[in-house]
Amino acid sequence: MNEMLATTPQTDALHPYACLTPDAVLDALASIGLMGDGRLMALSSYENRVYQIQLETGRGPVQTNTSPVPDGVVAKFYRPGRWSDAQIQEEHDFACELVAAEVPVVPPLNLQGHTLHHAMGFSFSVSARRGGRPPELDDDEVLEWIGRFLARIHTVGTKQTFATRPTLSLDTFMHEPQNWLTQNQAIPLEVERAWQSAWQQAVDAMHGSGLSEQGWPHFQSLRLHGDCHPGNILWTPADLPGGGPHFVDLDDARMGPAVQDLWMLLSGDRRQRSGQLSMLLDGYEQVRDFDRRELALIEPLRTLRLVHYSAWLARRWSDPIFPINFPWFGTPDYWRGQVLMLQEQIEAMQEAPLSV
Repeated sequence: MNEMLATTPQTDALHPYACLTPDAVLDALASIGLMGDGRLMALSSYENRVYQIQLETGRGPVQTNTSPVPDGVVAKFYRPGRWSDAQIQEEHDFACELVAAEVPVVPPLNLQGHTLHHAMGFSFSVSARRGGRPPELDDDEVLEWIGRFLARIHTVGTKQTFATRPTLSLDTFMHEPQNWLTQNQAIPLEVERAWQSAWQQAVDAMHGSGLSEQGWPHFQSLRLHGDCHPGNILWTPADLPGGGPHFVDLDDARMGPAVQDLWMLLSGDRRQRSGQLSMLLDGYEQVRDFDRRELALIEPLRTLRLVHYSAWLARRWSDPIFPINFPWFGTPDYWRGQVLMLQEQIEAMQEAPLSV
């Protein structure tokens, strides 16, 4: 594995996306009644493959169960083997619940009675194309607005639980990635012992915070967006119809504590993060109560993401798009940096939680 991470692999004909050519994408859409006019653009996405496609005009709109399909759509082809169809359908159903509650998410279109479709061995969905830019997170009004909508997402998220999608936990985001990295010898030998030691100290620090392997025994677990960073929020000017935030990409939706959908919106030093959090919670608590004890979970959650991210990159290295976009990954220097970051997280988890 170490040798593989040190080189850039050639495109493998057996790679799951090798057959997903532009013609194949257009054929998949045609199979559900959407005719592209040939204009197709790949959007930035590593885990899945996502394309913006212009549809032919002049034939009249193709009807969904609720509304016409727009002239332009976004097609998402799920990475084979990552989610089962049942798990993808739960993502879609959650998005539709949110839309029914007038929460501004971008849902999959219901075409021919389904939101989930299949072609060439891929599961795929189609959604309306929505424009927007990343939110201005240094604007207090924007943060407060986002906080209100996150609370509305969580209000819907508490109404039921996911039956097939996993829980964000030490088991799924800390132990399982560590086991995979170890079994596949993904960490260079000269760094492995230091990384394993830092990983164990981080786990011990989390146990000291009262976290269990399977979940969050002292906190409410609910359906989350799961990956609520600024890139997954599209912002349109407030003076336009439907202006404000629109949440996209529920691909990582899972069960977990509410604070998971807040902490990735924080940046800067402690004082700056505290101010941002204050504004998010000002908006959030206009709609829904927030358990302030969850603020102690921010640094443990950041640590989980750090470990999970390294394992994610290693797992995907045979996909040619990863060596191209992450050329720094897998080297001894990368892993030494990860050791330092874990050590910083251990210190952060021992500090007082962020306050508002």
